[in-house]
Amino acid sequence: MSGGTRSYEFARRLVERGHEVHMIAGEPAGDRARTSTEAGIVVHWLPVPYHNSMTYRRRIWAFIGFVGRSAAVAGRLRHDLVFATSTPLTVAIPGVYAALRRQVPMVLEVRDVWPEVPIAVGALRSPVSRWAARWLEAWAYHRAAHVIALSPGMADSIRRRFAEVAVTVVPNSSDRELFAGADRAGALLRQATPWLTDRPLVLYAGALGLVNGVDYLVRMAARLADTDPDVRVVILGDGRTRDDVRALATELGVLDRNLFMLGPVTKAEVVAFFGACDLAVSVFIDLPELGNNSPNKVFDAFAAGRPVAVNHGGWIAELIAASGAGLVLPPDDPAGAAAAVAGFVRDRAACGAARAAASVLARDRFDRDLLFRDFERVLTEAVALADHR
Repeated sequence: MSGGTRSYEFARRLVERGHEVHMIAGEPAGDRARTSTEAGIVVHWLPVPYHNSMTYRRRIWAFIGFVGRSAAVAGRLRHDLVFATSTPLTVAIPGVYAALRRQVPMVLEVRDVWPEVPIAVGALRSPVSRWAARWLEAWAYHRAAHVIALSPGMADSIRRRFAEVAVTVVPNSSDRELFAGADRAGALLRQATPWLTDRPLVLYAGALGLVNGVDYLVRMAARLADTDPDVRVVILGDGRTRDDVRALATELGVLDRNLFMLGPVTKAEVVAFFGACDLAVSVFIDLPELGNNSPNKVFDAFAAGRPVAVNHGGWIAELIAASGAGLVLPPDDPAGAAAAVAGFVRDRAACGAARAAASVLARDRFDRDLLFRDFERVLTEAVALADHR
């Protein structure tokens, strides 16, 4: 499917290691609850409407709906461990319920610094909602046998505020096996795409949400249209701001000229786009809280051996700067970003060195199989500790 595949990839590896895995997941287009087996994982699908284009209020109601339905399913299962992965942090509620019902430990995975980010972007405005969110955060951490954080900054934030909570960093990962054929797939995509062929390609593959600030890329493309119009910018994905981004691209005269907007694709299909690109980008609005994120698109680019450009600070920006695996762009200067990007994609030596650095990061630091060992160790140690007690 489109979107992140972290939970699926780790779950199927757990099955391969001999564990029995049941996964409770939402199926936004579903009309009834159902069960299927995927790569040995027993998946319990729940028909909970959800889409990135939803308002924050509708998303919250979707989260609440998932809490009730997933708690009912989880309560019927027999298990030795509950693993709850967030966002949103409301997923901890059915996780804690299922753990208490069977008297087993719960490991909580935090994929975002929640509620710091929702508060920063204005999703939680009232004092009551902010208090409730912070209470839920503290309750969830204290009920967890262990917490997995997706970035060092997330882990530091949790440790600073909850010193007694055990935290391990297991960042997002690079699926090197999946992206092994990226070069060939990318070449075929270029041949089949008349507006691309051998032109430089800058790729954004991800959500078009309010926090992503994808209008930055439209403004960058408008500058490139004047300075280097052969550079192609592709926005691949969907989300709440898609119509606004498209309207801006039309207004600035870049849509289907040097900027192309395509819908979301599956993980398997996205391989060709990363293989075709010269530079992958990850952008956010200029909020310090977002610097702790661990975007899938960055690790997919590394897996494909492609450089990454970001327009935000934080640990990914520091990683790119230290390793030479891409560019750090100015957050509020799309014109400056256009100059930096054009200079980079036209510099074969710079691109080649950054590609090599990206491949090294994928192999030595972020390989999915490598990080799975840390993930499995946290889960098995949580069960062993509970048994010992």
